[in-house]
Amino acid sequence: MVIIPLSAVTRAGNRGRWPWIVWLGVLAIVTVGMLLVRNRLNEAQVALVYLLVVQGGSAREGRGLGFLLAGVAFISFDWFFLPPYGTLAVAKSVDWAVLGAFLLTSVVAAQLFERARAEADIARQRSAELERLSIEREQLGARAEHADALREASRLKDAVIASVSHDLRTPLTTIKALAADLASGGDERAMIIEEEADRLNSLVADLLDISRLNSGTASLNPEPNEAEDLIGAALQRVAGTTVGREIRVAIEEGDPLLIGRFDFPQTLRALVNLLENALKYSPPSEPVDLGVRRDGEWLAFSVSDRGQGVPAAEGERIFEPFYRKPGLPPDVGGSGLGLLIARALVEAQAGSLVYEARVGGGSIFTLRVPAIDVDVLAGQ
Repeated sequence: MVIIPLSAVTRAGNRGRWPWIVWLGVLAIVTVGMLLVRNRLNEAQVALVYLLVVQGGSAREGRGLGFLLAGVAFISFDWFFLPPYGTLAVAKSVDWAVLGAFLLTSVVAAQLFERARAEADIARQRSAELERLSIEREQLGARAEHADALREASRLKDAVIASVSHDLRTPLTTIKALAADLASGGDERAMIIEEEADRLNSLVADLLDISRLNSGTASLNPEPNEAEDLIGAALQRVAGTTVGREIRVAIEEGDPLLIGRFDFPQTLRALVNLLENALKYSPPSEPVDLGVRRDGEWLAFSVSDRGQGVPAAEGERIFEPFYRKPGLPPDVGGSGLGLLIARALVEAQAGSLVYEARVGGGSIFTLRVPAIDVDVLAGQ
């Protein structure tokens, strides 16, 4: 009895029946051909022809078909080519050895071809994986080169900005001096010239600051400072622009002192920038809220206004250089660098500056710097 493995039948269903039918047809044709010359063939020749068919089917369609062809060839060999013909009986005992050797050789050949197919599949998969890895490596290399080019372009841009900004300082000083001379002669246009020179000088200073911050050469000295001192200094700095305006200050109650580690002048500059923006973009009748609180390991300063706010999609773009909110009149002052510089100054001290929409309309900017516990500071 010949047992055909269930896996062979399953594989036939998966791969399609037509290749199996074709190979069984080949086996049938070969059998008919050998029957026509059966008297001139011996057992070894029949076994060799059948073995070639089994090997061909195994090589093309795998072990399942090889086992099936081996079984059918085994029965055909016995039925058609070993006397007595037309029965499964075998007259000579040596013919049993021939049949057994044929079946064993066929099964081993099918198994070997299956192993070769599996190894070939693995080799193809490895080759495809190596090709994929090679493509990814080339892509990563291209991205790295692109990133290097961007870094170099950014470095050159900062160098150009720094150079041009330095070179502009001297002519601006000359322009201001000439404006002062014109003013002493009674020329009313001198004041306009001097105001515009101051405005341009402020822009040059902002560009220099951005260049220093991007290159890491900005001078920062974070040290313990009290939150109330920073708020008091900020209020004094904006006092000239708050005529008729209200700034409401809220300091969290609880700890006797709120202390953080930050560079006082640079953090003051960032906080003043937030206050000036709030005063500029909120209605004159609405107060601006300035508060400070302890937020875990952070000291959080918040500046809130009741202006138009910022569209949700623009929440991060406002920190980009030269950003202007859509629909803003062109005559609104400012270079669009203030928020960028404020965030860079705070982040250079391991802090953060974020924007969020205020409930009921308006904006909230929260500036965080590392907080210091009073008892830790006392232990130092």
